[in-house]
Amino acid sequence: MKAFSLLMAEKDFHSITTAEIARTAQVTEGLIYKYFKDKKELLYQVLNDHFFEFQTHIENRIANEKACVEKLKVIIFSSLESYAANRIFSKILLLEVRNSLDFFESGAYEMVREYARTILDIIEKGIETGELKSETDPHILRKVILGAIEHACLGEIIFGRQLDIDEVSTGISNIVFNGAKR
Repeated sequence: MKAFSLLMAEKDFHSITTAEIARTAQVTEGLIYKYFKDKKELLYQVLNDHFFEFQTHIENRIANEKACVEKLKVIIFSSLESYAANRIFSKILLLEVRNSLDFFESGAYEMVREYARTILDIIEKGIETGELKSETDPHILRKVILGAIEHACLGEIIFGRQLDIDEVSTGISNIVFNGAKR
């Protein structure tokens, strides 16, 4: 998995061969197939581990916050921070795996769903406690937050541009929680 991650830093997923992975890991190619059905399954396991660490990080950070909006701001900031710090995984997630139906049956996708459930739970709690408007549709608000995060990162990830995490996080949070209407 480490060898595959190293190769992904240099090449795109489709140009990496299992023979290269084996050479980099200093194992036989057959050993890869002992643990993984194919290269995609290996990718999903690498992503699963990455998402698990990210979800743990998010949960630790939001545990320090009491207010729903503050928790969501932490998630927005942490998500942008993760996309910027892990550009290889970000590119794979944003551009590669979502085109494969297999991804949606993987453990990695289950971790993505857990992240999304975390956001939804916070929103629903915020509505319940009155911190967010009662007419707020929690599913739509979650889509707005996730869409804003991904769209803010997409160009920067694809073209290797710098992402000002503070500025973008503050901008998204300001529009989502305060609105754009004068």
